[in-house]
Amino acid sequence: MRRALVMALALSCTGCAGSVLGPTGEAPEIYRLEVADAGGGAARLPLALGVARPRSAVSLDTERIAVVQPDNRFDYFAGIRWSEPAPQMVQALIVRALQSDGRYEVVVAAPSRVPTDLLLDLELRRFEAVHAGGGVAPSVRVEFQATLVDPRQVRRVSSIVASSEAAAADNRRVAVLDAYQRATAEAVQALADWLREVEPNPAR
Repeated sequence: MRRALVMALALSCTGCAGSVLGPTGEAPEIYRLEVADAGGGAARLPLALGVARPRSAVSLDTERIAVVQPDNRFDYFAGIRWSEPAPQMVQALIVRALQSDGRYEVVVAAPSRVPTDLLLDLELRRFEAVHAGGGVAPSVRVEFQATLVDPRQVRRVSSIVASSEAAAADNRRVAVLDAYQRATAEAVQALADWLREVEPNPAR
């Protein structure tokens, strides 16, 4: 899956070189991330899990792809966009990963018409490429806090901060987007691994 994404990016970015922050008058290229199956293996729970759209700072709640400059100035890459706002894309990735994991019988994006037993509350804290300066390729940092909530008992079951960092191979767009792919996939996998160990014991 990762190879397929990188190939698609490489085809669309032929000729891209140097800084990815330069001005552009052309329509932006649109990208989305994918994650592999989460693996599974834990005992299946006959429960429905809702996954909330992550809360985030306004600066991250956008289709624009974020970058932090060496002087800590927050910016966005020119000429490229996510297919949807970052929190919405992360929500969809987590739903698909947890569906493939099989720990919960039903996993849906919340809010949903499907009644759910538990809610996964999320906060997207970091989703950005960080430039160190000096011509060094950026690193992508992804971090979100997840809290499993039992709404019937109005209680927090458990929480985790899932984070990951992946260095881009160079400053080209295709390399930075590949780093986004790797960092996001690792953070989502950490979330799935954690949920396999949590025993929710919701009210029945």
